[in-house]
Amino acid sequence: MAYVDGEIASQPDCWRQAADLAGRSGGLPRPGERVAVVGCGTSWFMAMAYAALRERAGHGETDAFQASEFLTTRRYDRVVAITRSGTTTEVIDLLGAIDTPTTAIVGDPAAPAVHLASDAVLLPFADERSVVQTRFATSVLALLRAHLGEDLGPIAVDAEVAVRAPLPVDPTTTEQATFLGRGWTVGLAQEAALKCREAATLWAEAYPAMDYRHGPISIAAVGRVVWAFGDVPEGLAEDVAATGASFVHGSLGGGYSALGRWGGGRKPLDPMADLILAQRFAVAIAASRGLDPDAPRHLTRSVVLA
Repeated sequence: MAYVDGEIASQPDCWRQAADLAGRSGGLPRPGERVAVVGCGTSWFMAMAYAALRERAGHGETDAFQASEFLTTRRYDRVVAITRSGTTTEVIDLLGAIDTPTTAIVGDPAAPAVHLASDAVLLPFADERSVVQTRFATSVLALLRAHLGEDLGPIAVDAEVAVRAPLPVDPTTTEQATFLGRGWTVGLAQEAALKCREAATLWAEAYPAMDYRHGPISIAAVGRVVWAFGDVPEGLAEDVAATGASFVHGSLGGGYSALGRWGGGRKPLDPMADLILAQRFAVAIAASRGLDPDAPRHLTRSVVLA
């Protein structure tokens, strides 16, 4: 079994630990602060999700940046850097170059980012052996959602469902996947697509759901999947069905009907738990192609530049 399989399965417990840590961590943004959140790859997508959630919660203006594209012309009260390894060149360079108070959320307590930041929040319980990130990214988002006042208890229960539920589509017959989101789930859609590209070399894309009909729907076809996180625009499911592509969404039937959660007015899985299903989908495609999801081609655990 690949390391990533066990790391995916451990997410419910990791989310509970992260939620508990949220109430004991200094350096996380206070309500009213103007905040920038930075990261690279997966961490950038979690930054996007948190920025949207924080603004929605009314805690203050929040921007998300890929670390190398941070705008030094803007003034912030705090910069939050998300970095599993704490060694990524772009993040390390940024932490060393700005005089704004900084908080690093890191998996490795001995990493350089811990010492460069003004404050550090450590998640060693969510660190990973696999190159492909799964539990660290979602545990960071669990930490930040709990810090915004969300109750992670029911969300962790959704995660327990997601780690054992049947996949909503057959990975062995999927030739392409497009992931969609709205608001904070745009970042989740981007992350799901990245998991498919990294783990399985699958052609995968991601878009804001409302923008999907402005061009990207043209590639939808039989054998392809459109997977939406969170709210779905009216009529989108029907438009996708007309193309012959499979439409996946937590509040609809299909593969999710086996979960038995949506009768009697019950709500669908939290989108972060839905991401677990997408992670498992990516790993299953890798397995069907004879690939090692722990060691994707051309990638390393951290990008450290000369």
